[in-house]
Amino acid sequence: MSSGLVIVDKPAGWTSHDVVARMRRLAGTRRVGHAGTLDPMATGVLVVGVEKATRLLGHLALTEKVYVATLRLGQSTNTDDAEGEVTATTPADDVTDAALFAGVTRLTGAIQQVPPQVSAIKVNGERAYKKVRQGEGVELAARPVTVHDFTVTQIRRSGGFVDVDASITCSSGTYIRALARDLGAGLGVGGHLTSLRRTRVGPYDLGRARTLEQLAEECTVLPIAEAVAAAFPRREVSAEEARTVAHGGRLPAAGLGPGPIGVFAPDGALLALVEERGQVARPLAVFA
Repeated sequence: MSSGLVIVDKPAGWTSHDVVARMRRLAGTRRVGHAGTLDPMATGVLVVGVEKATRLLGHLALTEKVYVATLRLGQSTNTDDAEGEVTATTPADDVTDAALFAGVTRLTGAIQQVPPQVSAIKVNGERAYKKVRQGEGVELAARPVTVHDFTVTQIRRSGGFVDVDASITCSSGTYIRALARDLGAGLGVGGHLTSLRRTRVGPYDLGRARTLEQLAEECTVLPIAEAVAAAFPRREVSAEEARTVAHGGRLPAAGLGPGPIGVFAPDGALLALVEERGQVARPLAVFA
């Protein structure tokens, strides 16, 4: 199979690794990976790389993400989502819309976020979730993330709970279940995530995504050159520069910014991803 990306609409109940395992069978290759993990409960856009495109995944994982989510105020769980055990219930009837919107505003912009204890972050070489399952307490450090947009689309009140539907655009590394936890904590009633659907990763949205059933019928791969052109600035080079890049050489910077830049040969073939440092563009990954 040719190198490229497959944009999967991940079903609920599947781990991201389950999707990769299925894609290995569908694509007929072991060389398959994914960019940006989705929890089993979550659905939506999972970017899968096949063959040479696996080398793009680390760079694509750093791009902006968009989610639609439901956050429940009035109940906390040990995983900060509906998959976990309930640890506290506090009626949220007294939480006003004004207080709720003020809480959302506090969690918008550049913030410091403590990841959920049940997460894949490594603590002393071991995944945090493994330590938690072994009964160990885990102290995770706050990390900077950016919530570009946190828009409440609906508020529903029932049985002492407040369910908040929201659309969230955020930087890589942002945990939406931590936003639910922190929104509830800030309002004094606790909170957790009850549903999550990722609608976009970088330039790849649900419009490009295919279900596993659709992919079993026809395994649609976005060619690697198209994938790079959609996600990163494009730089076209001369034949002489193309030879330099193909051998891992550096080029003069073209002023296209610090992030990955796709370098294309005169015939349109993808040569490499480069990054500009000062006056030099150096290769991050060579595909030629």
